[in-house]
Amino acid sequence: MESIENIVNSLTVELKRGSLVLLVLSQLRKNEYGYSLVQKLEEKNIPVEAGTLYPLLRRLEKQNLLISEWDTSESRPRKFYRLSKEGEEVFIKLKKEWNSLSKQLDSVLREEEENEND
Repeated sequence: MESIENIVNSLTVELKRGSLVLLVLSQLRKNEYGYSLVQKLEEKNIPVEAGTLYPLLRRLEKQNLLISEWDTSESRPRKFYRLSKEGEEVFIKLKKEWNSLSKQLDSVLREEEENEND
């Protein structure tokens, strides 16, 4: 039988995975390369493994939500990503959905807490 801790850890990973796309899109209104994006998210207390981020960036690019460009002006070439027009549109819609869902969850959970205290 799986422990409660393992179940909670697994479900927490699922919750985070579901919100990662929105978090990444929110940070790509201007050019960022993968490592700078990892650092930016870490500064906001959102640790993301490079092994998770890079495949996500490639998938979002394949879905035409991101545009990428190589910068070869420095000694080490870097691939920069930013939102495409479609990516901006998807981000705005996802953000709206997230805000709506967040309000619904907050309402239900608050109601449940109040019932516990009665």
